[in-house]
Amino acid sequence: MRGPPFAARGLPRAARGALLRSVLLGQAHRKCYLRSGVQHRPVRSGRVGVRAKIITVSDSRQHLAAEDRSGPAVAAVLEAAGFEVVDRMIVPDGIPSVSESLRRASSDFAGLLVTTGGTGFAPRDLTPEATLAVIDRQAPGLAEAMRAVSPKGRLSRAVVGTIGRTIVVNTPGSPSGAAECIGAIIDVLPHALALLAGEPTSHH
Repeated sequence: MRGPPFAARGLPRAARGALLRSVLLGQAHRKCYLRSGVQHRPVRSGRVGVRAKIITVSDSRQHLAAEDRSGPAVAAVLEAAGFEVVDRMIVPDGIPSVSESLRRASSDFAGLLVTTGGTGFAPRDLTPEATLAVIDRQAPGLAEAMRAVSPKGRLSRAVVGTIGRTIVVNTPGSPSGAAECIGAIIDVLPHALALLAGEPTSHH
């Protein structure tokens, strides 16, 4: 049996499991597309031009009181799929701090912007509100796909939307949950980004 993907090494066991499940989920999606007669081209490792940034939203991690594990878990899934993670940052919870970070990270940037944390029901879980304050349009289909990954997804208030040529994706703060959510939509993100950038695309 082969070992875990190179990007998964060094991750917590739960995050490694989520990465594997995201790969298997992508394979299942491809089979469904093939059965329906729809051509589907998955993201391939080494794909050029698909850039990503990750913002970890956490009061404790921002003050170095806890180790950031969700950011590396998301980075592992993205890099295994061929995305280039060009920046990672940690910001405190709260609408002002998260909104400002989203504005700065999306300025003059074309690509994927993933947040981890702040999507639940705790008083300081305000990442969705901060995201709604800055995005131009919502992408509810992507958010719904992430919620369908697990039974606990029903508790997520995550938002997905666009700012200019950037797609913003909220994911939960747990490493496994964040990895599973990104894995649920990673196969369609390059096509969505191409459409957002106005690039010619093939609709087969």
